[in-house]
Amino acid sequence: MLSDPNRDYSAITPEILEFAELCRKNGTIDAELYTRHKVNRGLRDLNGKGVLTGLTEISDIQSSKIVDGKSVPCEGVLRYRGFNIYDIVGGFMKEKRFGFEEVAYLLLFGDLPSSGELQGFSELLANYRTLPTSFVRDIIMKAPSRDMMNTLARSVLTLYAYDNRADDVSVPNVLRQCLQLIALFPLLAVYGYQAYSHYHDGNSLYIHSPQPDLSAAQNILYILRPDSQYTELEAHILDLALVLHAEHGGGNNSTFTTHVVSSSGTDTYSTVAASLGSLKGPKHGGANIKVVQMFEDMKQNLKDWTDEKAVRDYLRKLLHKEAFDRAGLIYGMGHAVYSLSDPRATIFRNFVKSLSEEKGLGEEYALYTLVERLAPEIIAEERRIYKGVSANIDFYSGFVYSMLNLPLELYTPIFAISRIVGWSAHRIEELVNGGKIIRPAYMSVSDCRAYSVLAER
Repeated sequence: MLSDPNRDYSAITPEILEFAELCRKNGTIDAELYTRHKVNRGLRDLNGKGVLTGLTEISDIQSSKIVDGKSVPCEGVLRYRGFNIYDIVGGFMKEKRFGFEEVAYLLLFGDLPSSGELQGFSELLANYRTLPTSFVRDIIMKAPSRDMMNTLARSVLTLYAYDNRADDVSVPNVLRQCLQLIALFPLLAVYGYQAYSHYHDGNSLYIHSPQPDLSAAQNILYILRPDSQYTELEAHILDLALVLHAEHGGGNNSTFTTHVVSSSGTDTYSTVAASLGSLKGPKHGGANIKVVQMFEDMKQNLKDWTDEKAVRDYLRKLLHKEAFDRAGLIYGMGHAVYSLSDPRATIFRNFVKSLSEEKGLGEEYALYTLVERLAPEIIAEERRIYKGVSANIDFYSGFVYSMLNLPLELYTPIFAISRIVGWSAHRIEELVNGGKIIRPAYMSVSDCRAYSVLAER
């Protein structure tokens, strides 16, 4: 348990270990009780389908269709406000435009913007892309954390103190707060990383100011890189990543967190900080880091990356807990909703190929496509699964970020920079349509016990 060399376990004393054992001993619930009482663990039914807990008009995910009265798997579909993600991406890519700002407008306001509306919205975000005076020096530079998600959450919570209307939950005020956070997230994340890189790793400190005429994706690369240089392909692929991560239905963990916390009536900063805490988890936003680390281990252990048998053997070892982190998982494969395909991964694949060619990483791309082809077959042979398995967006996003030379510490914050748009749309939707605090039921399975006085225990 205490094996991570990067962590300080000096605070975990024998006394704490003893108490922890009590937690395990007296906190473990018989797994059979969940079945007996028909508890949908993880808010999923026995087939893995999410339990319906709300309604939304913001986005829609489709992974099956009705044929002859029966539900059968189909190629994955993702719609933002009713528009197919393929059409949205195809539209701005064909015109060689950046799409993140357009998608943010669509998700927040419910319709595609005209050229003038998009320009005005982009200018509004640019105007909000300024941190309070001395915020970088007094907040971000103080006690830099090795985890950028915690840094991001701390910065968000601190912004509460700079807002004279922090607790006003009227829709206009919440919208204003959300737009400011959407604009500021790239700065909070990148500056947090620069502080960490300087104070912990001894690297030179760069704090570049964002440029008002640049898109969100361009500004991320501009303020991150020492020379502020990037290629158009790099910027467009990062923009695509932001578009594909911006929203994914109301049922994902962090967006559901947004609804739950918003329903309590609390402020925007507390709500977003809670959502960041959810996204940080390796089962959610941190999954693409595991994909990159898995492939690094794979490349080190395979003499020939094109040897299909060797790749098959390695993937089986992963499932048998004999390789990489011995978790029994092939990271980046499978999704809670999609079965035949994740449309985000499908869209990403072709652009990833272009970037790998620009970066001279064609062999790595070939290995990714080989694993994408072989993994579903091997998982189907080794595991009993209730639906198909395909590559999800995490399978390729980590590879994209590594080709863009983004530090590993920023992988999940990049996700947050994008998903803050979806959270904002869902927070506003909850406030507009809500009224009741979200309170799921839990059944107690403990026995009644008689209290005894201290001297008799």
